[in-house]
Amino acid sequence: MKTFQGKTAVLTGAGSGFGLELARLAAAQGMNVVMADVQQDALDKAAEEIRGLGAQVLAYRLDVSKAAEVEALGAATVERFGVPHLVFNNAGVAFGGLIWEHSLKDWEWVVGVNLMGVAHGVRVFTPLMIEAARSNPDFEGHIVNTASMAGLLNSPNMGVYNVTKHAVVSLSETLYQDLHLVTEQVDCSVLCPYFVPTGIHESHRNRPKEELAAIKATPSQMIAQAMSAKAVTSGKVTAKEVAQKVLDAVRDRQFYIYSHPQALGMVQKRLEDVMLGRNPTDPFEARPELGESLRKSLRDALR
Repeated sequence: MKTFQGKTAVLTGAGSGFGLELARLAAAQGMNVVMADVQQDALDKAAEEIRGLGAQVLAYRLDVSKAAEVEALGAATVERFGVPHLVFNNAGVAFGGLIWEHSLKDWEWVVGVNLMGVAHGVRVFTPLMIEAARSNPDFEGHIVNTASMAGLLNSPNMGVYNVTKHAVVSLSETLYQDLHLVTEQVDCSVLCPYFVPTGIHESHRNRPKEELAAIKATPSQMIAQAMSAKAVTSGKVTAKEVAQKVLDAVRDRQFYIYSHPQALGMVQKRLEDVMLGRNPTDPFEARPELGESLRKSLRDALR
């Protein structure tokens, strides 16, 4: 995308983290900003800030797991600003624990947000962009889907999260190939961040209230929550830095976006396992003390 001035960005998960930081950057570039988030108070505060930066803002309370709500967001965006040029399917939740301990409700919640939220965004906005490109040779569109390094690796005790993030990488790679079959004016990227302080470790705050009241976390899930909180809050790369990488990737038509390129060594090791038919490498090979600590915690909890 050559220029951003006067164009429109749609951002899910815009009340905090990467979504809010990209909203700030989009406003600075002179874009109209559609900000969607499930948390009304965070959304209201964020939208007020972005309006204060001089941007035209549409704030929209949205549960991305609900198809009808994403469809309504698409209609509201077109009515207010026209077809968007940048769509950031970013809303996501974190959840861990031993994979056989995830309840049906756990699966439905995480898959609904992390995977179907992206699928709904792609389903609703891609046809609009393609049609706009057909009718206007100057139209430029770009879709960015937020996955994770967990979409390229399989850390233990993070089952349902890994599954959804691998699916988002697959969805995004397929979208890239499909778009290039039909147009040169609409492109896409996948964001694979590692540990960045975004607040994602507090995702449970946005789980449906009726589920929260009935949930009793298993020991493995509590261990995963504690480890995730420590890893996320200690991250050195900021959400602002990652948002800038996203904007740069859109400008440069770069597909893979990494917050921590140094983590790709682990991805290479995994792909070598696949290519060689080798059993999966110990994910704690470089830091065995972490693996031993997790094993001990889980085995003690399961006694």
